[in-house]
Amino acid sequence: MRTGTPQQGTPRQGQSLAIYEFDLLKPYRERLLAGCTGRGGGVSKPPYDELNVGLHVGDDPRSVLENRHRVAQALGVELSSFVIPQQVHRGEVRVVTTAERGRGALTGEDALPEADALITREAGLILAVMLADCVPVIVFDPLTPAVGVIHAGWAGTVQHVTHNTIEAMRSEFGSDPSQLLAGVGPSIGPASYEVGADVAERAQAEFPAAEVVRSLGEEKYLFDLWSSNVADLINGGVAREHIEVAELDTFQMSARFFSHRRQQPTGRFLAFASLLGHAYHA
Repeated sequence: MRTGTPQQGTPRQGQSLAIYEFDLLKPYRERLLAGCTGRGGGVSKPPYDELNVGLHVGDDPRSVLENRHRVAQALGVELSSFVIPQQVHRGEVRVVTTAERGRGALTGEDALPEADALITREAGLILAVMLADCVPVIVFDPLTPAVGVIHAGWAGTVQHVTHNTIEAMRSEFGSDPSQLLAGVGPSIGPASYEVGADVAERAQAEFPAAEVVRSLGEEKYLFDLWSSNVADLINGGVAREHIEVAELDTFQMSARFFSHRRQQPTGRFLAFASLLGHAYHA
């Protein structure tokens, strides 16, 4: 994953708004818009500086909406094309159609309820989730085509939200998991995510064939969210060579990404994906 120039548009004068793109997905730029934002280039004041896109964290809503508009402009789209869910740290997957276009974009009150993963086969919809240490996973089916965006915190990870998304794309769209491409984005890394015994035991129980937990002694453990979600992708039928892990640790790189573990309160950055189509361009 690299910092790229915005794929569709140009940031406003003087902005340092970065879009992080997966190398694996770059060959599909004419068909797919996908990536993550950082925390630079916005108007929010500390502790939400700068590009906070979360309406639910205590920031001035006017600043959040300006930040969201800046992201949309940088991508060359309308903010009304975004679809954002109410994330609940579970394993639910929601199929999105044009009827949901704009849900959660301007206000949290109409966000799609209780979903941590969104999938669609319709062009012109920007599926987006908000993050600050949790794992974003973007899944692309170049054949159907179809796309999915996943928010996987520790609770969603052990409830297999990523595997559930692969299954939903297969059952709803007829996607062949072996042909899917997936990117695991910036999130708290395996050397930084310390958890207690209860979380560690649940994690190892849910991923018995993968080494996702490492003991630090004294009832402290490190939980590898990256490997866990890669395991879910592979168990769902995605080829390992079709998976890119960004290996960007938000806790260690809190100057570039929001990290809830590093700072509270703090903002949120976006992971997004959209199939390109005539309804898409601003």
